[in-house]
Amino acid sequence: MPDEHVPKGDEAGAADKPLDAVIVGAGPSGLTAGIYLARARRSVVVMERNMAGGLMALTDLIENYPGFPDGIGGFELSDRLKAQAVKFGAEVREITGVSALEAHPGAHALVTDQGTVRARSVLLAPGRQPRSLGVPGEAEFFGRGVSSCGTCDGPLYRGRSVAVIGGGDTAVEEGMFLTKFAAAVHVFHRREQLRCTLIAQERAFDNAKMDWHWNTRVQRIVGDTQVRGVEYEDVCTGEVATLPVDGVFVFVGQTPNTAFLQGVVDLDAEEYIVTDDRLHTSCAGVFASGDARANHLKQIACAVGEGALAAVQMDRYLDTL
Repeated sequence: MPDEHVPKGDEAGAADKPLDAVIVGAGPSGLTAGIYLARARRSVVVMERNMAGGLMALTDLIENYPGFPDGIGGFELSDRLKAQAVKFGAEVREITGVSALEAHPGAHALVTDQGTVRARSVLLAPGRQPRSLGVPGEAEFFGRGVSSCGTCDGPLYRGRSVAVIGGGDTAVEEGMFLTKFAAAVHVFHRREQLRCTLIAQERAFDNAKMDWHWNTRVQRIVGDTQVRGVEYEDVCTGEVATLPVDGVFVFVGQTPNTAFLQGVVDLDAEEYIVTDDRLHTSCAGVFASGDARANHLKQIACAVGEGALAAVQMDRYLDTL
C-alpha cells in the first residue's frame, strides 16, 4: 500500500527545514492550491484569517459556481474546500494577519502574529476587503448600525428599515438577502442604472421591498447611540435630504489585502499583485492568484482555476531547486 501524504521535498513538520509551500489566504484560490499541492505530496500550510473561504463564506447563496444547479451556500462551499485540502494533507493554520514577506534565496519568510513561517515557495492569495465609504458617522457607528455584511447582520433588522449603498453585484445581492428580514431596503446609487448582472437586476426590481434612490450620494450617517438615518444629496439637483433608517450596509467596492507586499513584489496602481500568465510575481518563488491578483474578473470559478494553475507552477518550480 503506498504511503499517504509523504511530501516530495522536505519532511513536513521538520522544525529546522522550510516547508515546500506556504499559502497566504484560505479563500477559494488558496484552498484549491492547497488541495493540488498536498495531492502532489508537498508540505503545505494555508494561512487562514478569520474563517476559511474569505468573502465567499459570507455569501448567502452562490448560484453561478458550476456543478450546483440549485446553488450552494458560501459557508458550505468554503467548509467543503477546507475539508478537502485537510484530507489530502494540507495544514490550515489560523492567524490574525501577515505583517511582512521577507524574500530570501532558497526559503522565503512570512512574518505573522503566530510567528515566522519559512517556505521554499509562496502563494499570495490574500483576497480583498470591503472598501469604506469615507463619510462622517461610518466609522463611529460601525458595528452599531453600520455593516459591510448583510449575511452576517441581516437578522438583526427584522421588520426594520435599512439602507444599502452601492449598485454592483454585491450591493444588489446583499440587498435582496436583507429583504428576508427588513421591512424596507433603500438602495442608494450615484448613477441611474445598476452595474450588476441583468438577472440580479430583474430579481431586484421585482422585489417590492426594495426602494431605489438614483443619482444620490450619501454624505453622512446620522445617529445617537446607534444609526438613525442617512443624509444624502441628489447629484443632479444638489438637494440634500435625510432618510430615517435603522441600519446602513456599505457595498462600494473592495481593496486588495496587499499592504504587507509593498516593495516586495510588483503591484499595479490599485495595489493588485502583478503576475505573468503563469502567475509568477516579480519575486522568484513567489506566486499570486485570486482576487488580490491584477486580473479582469473577480469570480469564485476564476479564483479556483488560478489556484490550480498556481499550484502546478509552484510544484514545477520546486522541482528545479
